Amino acid sequence: MRLLAHIAGMLWMAHGLESAPTQRFVFVEKQMGADFRIVLYAKEAKFAKAAAKAAFDEVKRLNAIFSDYEAESELSLLSANSGKGKKLSVSEDLWTVLSAAQCLSTQTDGAFDVTVGPCVRLWRIARFRKTLPAVDKIAAAKLAMGYQKLLLYPEAKKVQLKDQNMILDLGGIAKGYAADKMLEILKEKGMLSVLVDAGGDLALGDAPPNKKGWRIEIGGRKHPDLPVLELANCAVATSGDIEQFVEVDGERYSHIIDPRTGIGLTARLQVTVVAPSGMQADSLASALTVFGPEEGRLLIKKLSGVESYFVQGHAADRTLTRIKAE
Repeated sequence: MRLLAHIAGMLWMAHGLESAPTQRFVFVEKQMGADFRIVLYAKEAKFAKAAAKAAFDEVKRLNAIFSDYEAESELSLLSANSGKGKKLSVSEDLWTVLSAAQCLSTQTDGAFDVTVGPCVRLWRIARFRKTLPAVDKIAAAKLAMGYQKLLLYPEAKKVQLKDQNMILDLGGIAKGYAADKMLEILKEKGMLSVLVDAGGDLALGDAPPNKKGWRIEIGGRKHPDLPVLELANCAVATSGDIEQFVEVDGERYSHIIDPRTGIGLTARLQVTVVAPSGMQADSLASALTVFGPEEGRLLIKKLSGVESYFVQGHAADRTLTRIKAE
């Protein structure tokens, strides 16, 4: 009788949970130098909180791998061994990201390049001082750059940085990968209707209850000519100079650097990419911002499942170019 009563009690609790109303939960933490946000729908707060904690813990783990600010991160230690002739074993996460980065570098002839670290550091100082990096310093930094100098050995999953003073920077791909991993964990915890915002890189699960999808504003700001998308089970990334730039002598230089020139971009351009994964959306948005719509069109047409929106100009003068993979 006790066993039957226990089973009946469990069934009653399960029924109560099943019939409980779905609630919207939002969780925000500072991670990787940016605000990371999780929006999910669940029936119980304790399960929502546990899932969000697991996802944020994953970001902390990844930051210890990808950070170029922390001297003891796996990425920083790899950069510290540049030019020493060493082939170093790397983690599965770092291997996955570097492999994807090198593939895109090849496709773009270096418009996307994670060896851009030396120039990134120069332009960080430039934004702080509100002055341009010296020409000779940019030239010296470029000598330590070039994706061809980043050597990958697939069979052993080892990496070698061929030249001295190389610095890897994953700013254009790591957050997208982190968003993917967070979404994966949230789904494993039973959170299916979820949005992950990794500092502007979005990974989307199922749509919110009774909705077609998550509402995504192209351009990041309300504008009558810019579309609002309803998306689910895909990723979205936006790249541009809306927030991070330096203005010198009336010229505006973006924090996004063209690896081919070592110079911050000057065109007023914001690119939003919709792609199957966060890592792909993030890296493509970075590359397409360097390319612009004309060169970008050629790249996108070679891909599948990718859609891009180029917003040029500012305020009322903004124009939109939409390019979709065939």
